[in-house]
Amino acid sequence: MRARLVAFAATAALIAGCAVGPAYERPTSELPAAWKDVPFQGMSATGDRWWTLYGDPSLDKLVDEALAHNQNLVLAAARLAEARALARVADAALVPLVDATAQRDRLRSSERSSFPPPPGIPIERNTYRAQINIAYEIDLWGRLGSASRAAYADLLASEAAQETVRISLVTDTVRSYFGLLALDAQIEATRRSLALREDNLRLQSIRQQAGLIGDFDLRQLEAEVAAARAQLPALERSRTAEEAALAVLLGRSPRGITEDAIARPPERGEPPAPVVPEGLPADLLLRRPDVVTAEQRLIAANARISAARAALFPRITLTGYLGSESAALADLLSGPSRIWQLAFALAQPIFQGGRLFGEIEAIEARERQALAQYQNTLQEAFREVRQALAAQTRSREIFEAESARAAALRDALRLARIRYENGLVSQLEVLDAERNLLGAELNRLEALRAQRAAVADLVKALGGGWTGLDPVAAVRK
Repeated sequence: MRARLVAFAATAALIAGCAVGPAYERPTSELPAAWKDVPFQGMSATGDRWWTLYGDPSLDKLVDEALAHNQNLVLAAARLAEARALARVADAALVPLVDATAQRDRLRSSERSSFPPPPGIPIERNTYRAQINIAYEIDLWGRLGSASRAAYADLLASEAAQETVRISLVTDTVRSYFGLLALDAQIEATRRSLALREDNLRLQSIRQQAGLIGDFDLRQLEAEVAAARAQLPALERSRTAEEAALAVLLGRSPRGITEDAIARPPERGEPPAPVVPEGLPADLLLRRPDVVTAEQRLIAANARISAARAALFPRITLTGYLGSESAALADLLSGPSRIWQLAFALAQPIFQGGRLFGEIEAIEARERQALAQYQNTLQEAFREVRQALAAQTRSREIFEAESARAAALRDALRLARIRYENGLVSQLEVLDAERNLLGAELNRLEALRAQRAAVADLVKALGGGWTGLDPVAAVRK
C-alpha cells in the first residue's frame, strides 16, 4: 500500500503545474536613448542617503526623525507585513495539510429500538480515537501555483510601494525644511527693510515739523511703512503653517506639533550643485518604485488569469488518516486498534450558471486595467524626469538672475539716497528703490528655495538615489 501511495504521489508531482493561463511578458515600450536638459556638469545623487548632498546636518537629523516616526511609513510597513503573510497563506495551499485529532465518545443505545444491541454488547460504551489527517490537492492545472505567484507579485508590489512612500517622505521633508528656511529669511529681510523705513520716517517727521518737506512726502513715507508692516503677518502665517506641516512629516505628537520648534541653522545663500542622472533612461526609470509596483500588479493580474482558467478543469484531492480507535483507553495504542483510510476525490464543474466564465472575464479586464496603469505610470515617470531636469536648470538660472538683480538694486538704493541727500532727486525715487530692493530680495530667496526643491524633485523623479528595486520582474515559479 505504501509503495502504491508513493508511486501515485510521484506521478501527481510530474503532471502538476500544467498551467493553462498566459505566460507573463513585460510590455514593450519605446524608450528614449538619452536624457534631455541634462546639466553640463554636476554630481550624481547615489546611495540611500542622497539628501546629504545639501551638506546640512540639521536636515540630516530631521530626515532621520521622519524615517523613524512618520505614520505614513508605519502604515506602508503594516501593509507590507500583510502582503507577506498573505503570500505565506497562498504558499500553504501547495503542500499537504496535516493535523491531528483526539476524540472520546460515550454512547448509550436504546433497548427498545428496532435494532437493539446484540447480547454481550453493553448499552453504554466508550470510544477513544486518535488520528493524523492528511489532505492534499494535486495542482494539476497550476491553479494553486498561479495563486501563489499572484500573492508573491503583490508582496513585491507592496515592497515597492513602501519605497515610494519613503522617497516621497524624504522629498517632502527636504522641500518643507528649505521652505521654512526661505520664510525665515524673507521675514528677516522684511523686518530689516521695515526698520530702515521706520527710522527714515522718524527722521522725515522731524524735517516735516521743521518745514523742510511737505505733508504729501510724509504721508507717502507713512504709507510705505504700513505696506512693509502688512507683509510681515502673511509671511509669519505661512511660516507657522510650514512648521506645522513639517512637524507632521516628522511624526511628532500633537503636543510636539503645537509646542516643539524645528531646529534650523543660520541661512546659507548658495544652492546645491546640479544633479546629473547616471545611466540610460531604461536603467533608471524601470527601477523607480512606482513603476515596479505597477508592473508587479500586472504580473499578479496575469497570474490570476491562469488561476481562474484552471478552475474550469477537474480538481483532484487526496485525503487520508492514520490512527487508532478502541473502546478502552488502555487499548488505544495496541496493534488491533489501528485504523487508516486513503481517499481519492475528483471534482469537475459542470454547470455554474456562467459564474466561472464571468470570473475569467472580470480578471482579464483587471489585467487590461493593470496594463494601462503600468503604461500610464511609465509615461508619467518620463514626464516627471524631463520636467524635473528642466526645472533644475531653469531654477538655477532664475536664482542667478535674481541675485544679480538684488545686487544691482542694492547699489541703486545707495546711489538714490546720496542723490536725495544732495537734493538731486525726490523722496519718491528713494521709496521706489527701497520697494524694488525688498521685492528683489524676496524673489531671490524664493528662487533659492525653488532651486533646492528642484534638486530634490529630480532625485525623486529618478527613483530616489538610484537604489530602487531590481527592474527584472521577480517570479519564483
